[in-house]
Amino acid sequence: MEIKKEITLKKIPTRASEKYRNFPMVPRVVFGNGSFDQLGEILLSKRKHSEAPVIFLVDDVFEGTDLVSRIPQIFCDQIIFVSAEEEPKTQQVDALVDLIKEEYQELPSGVVGIGGGTLLDLAKAVAILLTNNGSAENYQGWDLVQKKAVYHVGVPTISGTGAEVSRTTVLLGPEKKLGINSDYTTFDQVILDPELTQGVAKDQWFYTGMDCYIHCIESLNGTYLNAFSQSYGEKALDLCKEVFLTDLSDADSRDKLMMASWHGGMSIAYSQVGVAHALSYGLGYRLGVKHGIGNCLVFQYLEEFYPEGVALFHKMKERHNIELPTGVCKDLSDEDFDVMVSVAMQMEPLWENALGENWKSVISPKKIKSIYKKI
Repeated sequence: MEIKKEITLKKIPTRASEKYRNFPMVPRVVFGNGSFDQLGEILLSKRKHSEAPVIFLVDDVFEGTDLVSRIPQIFCDQIIFVSAEEEPKTQQVDALVDLIKEEYQELPSGVVGIGGGTLLDLAKAVAILLTNNGSAENYQGWDLVQKKAVYHVGVPTISGTGAEVSRTTVLLGPEKKLGINSDYTTFDQVILDPELTQGVAKDQWFYTGMDCYIHCIESLNGTYLNAFSQSYGEKALDLCKEVFLTDLSDADSRDKLMMASWHGGMSIAYSQVGVAHALSYGLGYRLGVKHGIGNCLVFQYLEEFYPEGVALFHKMKERHNIELPTGVCKDLSDEDFDVMVSVAMQMEPLWENALGENWKSVISPKKIKSIYKKI
């Protein structure tokens, strides 16, 4: 079946008063090996006083490692170790916010996320909910956040998600998996230190790197494509090809993948992702499948939507001897499939980017279910 797209430049969800989106970008970024050690100096100018802590949310894989001793903790600052084994949840954000508010009378001077996409998304969400009332689930959607977040810093320790540069924080809620997409979500400061990505397991390195690659393919093949998104997407794609298809030194590979992640995240700022991400959200919501591997599980079966991209994906997978899990959905009930299909179908901007305004005439619940059944 050949997929027919209506190629028309579309505005992504926006306020009615705006002709063009006035997107925020990360205002300050440091790049370089060892740049993590500048975090203390960076935070110093943002500290309000000794009773207003900096909260460090750190992937618990670093507990007991040298990295912890390098975290610039002073006064009443607190390091909270968080497991990244599961996707970030709205309830988890609420619990962290409650913990911080109960322990401190003063609003924190800042929130710092150190880890992969899960920790970066948690840091963004916690910073938002410290100044906005209610539960995190109330802000899942587009432009629902009303108040500026607490100052927040992102320190990625794995490359690919683009969470360090994006204006969304994707959370699993009681009813859906959806991001808090807002102008207040973007980090105020990012530290890109390629040295921090050393020691990542090969399969995780691949899955997260493929998240970046799939960002590029979906953005560059979408109906929302424009010169802004294209310029970032093409650069990120070139970098991904270098990292996954050529022989680079470990240091060059770390540098280039970190910048591919940055450019890949920027490529969807004025665009959107597509079919793989929509379907991956369903897997994540119902089965708890992590985002990077979820994208890979889905993308391998999307030849009719992204023929060249999928062919290159298989080439990369074979080059690095990656074996994807099989039978992930084999024991699911019809009800399970219906839940996943429903979550995927809710991602309307993603489908419109992938297939055009009339996407509902191209894709159907039956079609989506057939793809899930292959996984």
